[in-house]
Amino acid sequence: MRDPSQTESNVMHENPKLTIAIDGPSGSGKSSVSKEVARHFGLAYLDTGAMYRAATYRVLQLDIDLADQDAIGKAVQEMPLVFGTNIKEEEILMGTTDIREEIRTERISGAVSAVASVPAVREYLIELQRWTINQAVNGIVAEGRDITTVVAPDADARILLTASEEVRMARRGLENTEKSGESGDLTQQISERDTQDSKVNNFMEAAPGVTLVDSSDLDFNETVSAVINAVNAQVKAKRQASRDASAGTETA
Repeated sequence: MRDPSQTESNVMHENPKLTIAIDGPSGSGKSSVSKEVARHFGLAYLDTGAMYRAATYRVLQLDIDLADQDAIGKAVQEMPLVFGTNIKEEEILMGTTDIREEIRTERISGAVSAVASVPAVREYLIELQRWTINQAVNGIVAEGRDITTVVAPDADARILLTASEEVRMARRGLENTEKSGESGDLTQQISERDTQDSKVNNFMEAAPGVTLVDSSDLDFNETVSAVINAVNAQVKAKRQASRDASAGTETA
């Protein structure tokens, strides 16, 4: 893979604090790609999807009926969540319990959309995500299904990472096989997840100002390179627009 840092100057030279938002559907590769992008730029990393999974863990831990939206909202707002953003040392605790592995189980996957669709949950977690982004001293890569339009619409760079449904299913199948040895009914799982999540946000089409990166025909390294190049292009375009605006003000 060609080193993306060799494409013109690295945006970090003039942007000491850089916020990158990466959106995309299930199986698009946004988590693994986002982590690599964070490493490249030396930034913190926020997996907003993991926050929703942690919230789901709490709801199931308290044995709350998934149809009881009031109880779900209250439980999430009061949960003792500790969520780290250090790319080198992942930390997700519920109280003092490490839940990093538990939130990736099928039990959580089967309930997360129901919890995430509760308005009070979304409102609370969106504010928590915005606070986390603002606390990142050197900048952050934040990824999630509505990160580019709802959570961080003012990010320095906004990317929608997508792929065809067939490719996304194949990637999920490989991921699940590596973890458990079983692929499961991925077509149904991904289709149901996309349908449920699309009720609260549109993550399949790039909003104005968001760069679409289709990884259907790209391998992992090529996808990372494409995203980094898109980030560089967006940041440089915004920087130039700001300079042009300043010049126009001075000559007015």
